[in-house]
Amino acid sequence: MRSFITFEGIEGCGKTTQIHLLTECLEKRGYKVVTTREPGGTHIGDAIRRILLDSKNIDIDIKTELLLYQAARAQHIKDVIQPSLAQGSIVLCDRFTDATLAYQGYAQDIHQDFIKTLNQYATDNLIPDLTILIDCPVEIGLQRARDRMATHHAAVREDRFEEKSLDFHHAVRLGYLQIAENNSSRFYIVDGREDPASAHRSIQSAVLKMIAA
Repeated sequence: MRSFITFEGIEGCGKTTQIHLLTECLEKRGYKVVTTREPGGTHIGDAIRRILLDSKNIDIDIKTELLLYQAARAQHIKDVIQPSLAQGSIVLCDRFTDATLAYQGYAQDIHQDFIKTLNQYATDNLIPDLTILIDCPVEIGLQRARDRMATHHAAVREDRFEEKSLDFHHAVRLGYLQIAENNSSRFYIVDGREDPASAHRSIQSAVLKMIAA
């Protein structure tokens, strides 16, 4: 059953947990599931991810940031997403083109039509079948993200965006909500303040309904 499902939301909203729970749910039902993420998902994409998310690169130019995201995405589409969909898999992706529109468009004022054009070019016009937006207040999400980083020891700290201002993160959240409103037939919004099990039941119901349809 070929389906492309993306997960979106601010830092600390709970995407990773929900992708893991949904993967288990779908695999138990016999579906072939591929989980991936952006930026990343490929050797080249992971190298770009380290540049983009490392807080040591705080002075990265916004144009460089945007183009690196698109470069990683183009490789991701070619090497992972399109081949997996062609094999009939359900692909669950942690962030996709809507993230670029929210973070670089709504929050950093790059022209949205230009971002949409780049998104279309990098993805060969691929649009998710369903996008799960896990929405939660910025303060809650950032605290979760920072608590996670405090216990996460890695060579590269992926915390460049966590270091940005509250105003930035509020703009990202509002951007996501506006994108969801503009694409209501594709989006399913979940309250990220719910306990993980309740959120999972809600997501599971929406996904199984979409697959059945």
